[in-house]
Amino acid sequence: MRDWWLPRLTVRCVLLVPLAVLFGCAAIVRRALYRSGVLAAQRLPVPVIVVGNLTIGGSGKTPLVIALVKALREQGWRPGAISRGYGRNNTEPTGSVEVTLESAPTNSGDEPLLIARAARVPVFVDVDRARAGRTLLAAYPEVNVIISDDGLQHYALARDIEIAVFDERGAGNGCLLPAGPLREPLSRAATLTALVVNDSGGIAAKNSLHQRFPAMQQMKLVPQLCYRLSNQADTSTLAALAARAPHGRIAAMAGIGNPARFFAALRAGGLGVKGLGDGTANVSEVAVNHGPSFTEHVFPDHHAYTRADLTAINADILIITEKDALKCASLNDDRIWVLPVMAQVDGVLIELILESLRGHQAA
Repeated sequence: MRDWWLPRLTVRCVLLVPLAVLFGCAAIVRRALYRSGVLAAQRLPVPVIVVGNLTIGGSGKTPLVIALVKALREQGWRPGAISRGYGRNNTEPTGSVEVTLESAPTNSGDEPLLIARAARVPVFVDVDRARAGRTLLAAYPEVNVIISDDGLQHYALARDIEIAVFDERGAGNGCLLPAGPLREPLSRAATLTALVVNDSGGIAAKNSLHQRFPAMQQMKLVPQLCYRLSNQADTSTLAALAARAPHGRIAAMAGIGNPARFFAALRAGGLGVKGLGDGTANVSEVAVNHGPSFTEHVFPDHHAYTRADLTAINADILIITEKDALKCASLNDDRIWVLPVMAQVDGVLIELILESLRGHQAA
């Protein structure tokens, strides 16, 4: 999310307001056409839960999808997941693709592959999410609830439960694209089944969005033990990784929607900040915080890593996210350590979803 969208209007934002008005009108008209039936939304024979965003930028929805899949399965449901598969090579409307544990992220998209491996449920990707759902149900007829990772604005797929995820940035300056981060007017939040705030930093509850919607549910992304990408049986805490760097050089690399949250998790785990980087070896020195220091290297979201990206980073240990690990596994760099996170979800949200699903069964 661009810094000039946070948290107040800037001159640049004001200049873009006319375009934002046009964008907002188009979004409102499009949703109205689907709600009125002028444009047909396709309904699947099982309940559909959409987990998405009203803003652009990563907010933690994929970890939430994984957590919801596991919670529903514990309650006796048989979930499956669908996604557009953003970032994969073949995104033309030529059919649905099943994501297996052996899928390459270039064919499946990184987030769907992460869901398939972490949740161990059927996952299909397609630009046409309704077609993905039908294909999934044809292949796995035992599935009785489908969760869509993203797709809140994909109204061609009818849904029974809508969940929007925010993080500590809230709604930014409250403006629509391109003057702000909103994909739809913030009033859309009032029509959703649930709003979830990713309060991993412990500060999201203080923003204006939470004050406007006090019933927002909370979730946290809880870091787990790090593991070496080349040998997942080799694990360590963040603080202990410093002892495994013979020259004391530790780097962190992220190609995700909100890399700042990942770097903050490293600092919370006992690492300090040595410098800032942009995905190259040119790292500027800044103040050192407490604990063993590390350098930050930021890449675009869904970046397809190459060996050159890694060799340009001068470090004994390179810490990355699970999402990035999917695209780095084939690069055979023994320096890479992965920091997985697990979504800790408010039980009220789970009960809200279960109640809605029971209502669907009764109908």
